[in-house]
Amino acid sequence: MQELASEKLNTTPGGRQAPKAAKYDFMVVSNRLPVDRYSSDDAESNDDGWRRSPGGLVTALAPMMTKTDGAWVGWHGAPDEPLEPFSHEGMDLVPVELSTDDVELYYEGFSNATLWPLYHDVIAPPEFHRTWWDTYRRVNRRFADAVIQYADQGATVWVQDYQLQLVPSMLRAARPDLRIGFFNHIPFPPPEIFAQLPWRQAIIEGLLGADLVGFQRPSDAANFMRSARRFLGASVKQQQIHVKGPDGQITHIARAQAFPISIAVDRISELAERPDIIERARQIRRDLGNPRTILLGVDRLDYTKGIPHRLKAFEELLKEGRLKVEDATLIQVASPSRERVRQYRLLREEVEGTVGHINGSYDTIQNTAVRYLHHNYPVEEMVALYLAADVMLVTALRDGMNLVAKEYVTARTDNTGALVLSEFTGAADQLKQALLMNPHDIDGLKSTIMRAVHLSPNESRRRMKSMRKQILDHDVDHWSADFLSALAEIVVRDDS
Repeated sequence: MQELASEKLNTTPGGRQAPKAAKYDFMVVSNRLPVDRYSSDDAESNDDGWRRSPGGLVTALAPMMTKTDGAWVGWHGAPDEPLEPFSHEGMDLVPVELSTDDVELYYEGFSNATLWPLYHDVIAPPEFHRTWWDTYRRVNRRFADAVIQYADQGATVWVQDYQLQLVPSMLRAARPDLRIGFFNHIPFPPPEIFAQLPWRQAIIEGLLGADLVGFQRPSDAANFMRSARRFLGASVKQQQIHVKGPDGQITHIARAQAFPISIAVDRISELAERPDIIERARQIRRDLGNPRTILLGVDRLDYTKGIPHRLKAFEELLKEGRLKVEDATLIQVASPSRERVRQYRLLREEVEGTVGHINGSYDTIQNTAVRYLHHNYPVEEMVALYLAADVMLVTALRDGMNLVAKEYVTARTDNTGALVLSEFTGAADQLKQALLMNPHDIDGLKSTIMRAVHLSPNESRRRMKSMRKQILDHDVDHWSADFLSALAEIVVRDDS
């Protein structure tokens, strides 16, 4: 940008900073803005009522936004509420308004009842409704229009995730001067599954508006390129896709590549060394009766996470006497997720029913088999749980990455503990010293859990040390820098 941040900000009546009609050199576009609203009990407070979201994407990009005077485009979380652009903690934010119908049809409908199950190997059946698709297109256009309004000439725009797959092509059609990147945080399905989508060609065309399309795993990038070849007849050479216009001439070359996302390593490591959090971890063990082994699962309550498989394996181990409730406790944190969607309500009922059955069968007065926590917790409490747990269970049936696995390993600064990790997570590509397993194989899962429980200190130390080095060398800053460097290189090469 040409102007300084101090020159482009004014003050709203509520006291927060609001950008003027500025133009930005760097823009991030995601379904949600990187802030959450909260209400303050202090009516006299000068606080603007927003706090930075705790997610990994925000952690990765927020420092860059403050350094580059960039802007973040996204929905602010409240339907039917217009909101002017504003600034929070050095980030300029451009809200996109969504109506109640938009949230129902674009977000809960097409994004999370069509695309989400389709992209996760149809673990649950996807639904295909034309009204959802029409709204998805309209909302994607609204996001694209916000970028078009505020993007400077030649700006870099980084679009995030499956809710906004049409935005890249919309931007390229209106603003061919832009550098456009897209990152898909969830898996991309093989063509045989993607073929089910009635609007498959439009989605591929939308993504190919980007100069660089990033994925979590090489297999996801390969699936996308195969779909581009199959459904558009695109010419694919190595990782490059030659995109043709209506006249059959090549308009640009898009690149598909894996950029596995990571976590804020320094933040987790610092928390893991804090005396109060270490003491909290000890308190958690005491509250559970100091069992010999604490097993931990931390997930959104989502059918892709394999929580029922994990509970089934744990219950059978108790039934067979290979684990005893006096010696082993499973803590299952299941954060609330998409509770208005029927499949998620049914999953919650199933999980809570299974937990009740296990505890009713195996609890004693002194010991609880499963401590089930259907809450969101601050990062400090999560790190305390990581420190308290001897075994981390990640049993996802399909997962783009799974950052919980990386957080657990990072928190274990003394290289103790064991990670049981599904081979169907992106993390399995990087954390090869985890105890990998197939969550569909309940007997294999049980054997892997028992191996983790009895892992020798020397083997545990060797495995954890190797995994921690991998994560420390490839943190979230490394991820964002790699992607943006690759995007800049592609555009420079194409222009030369």
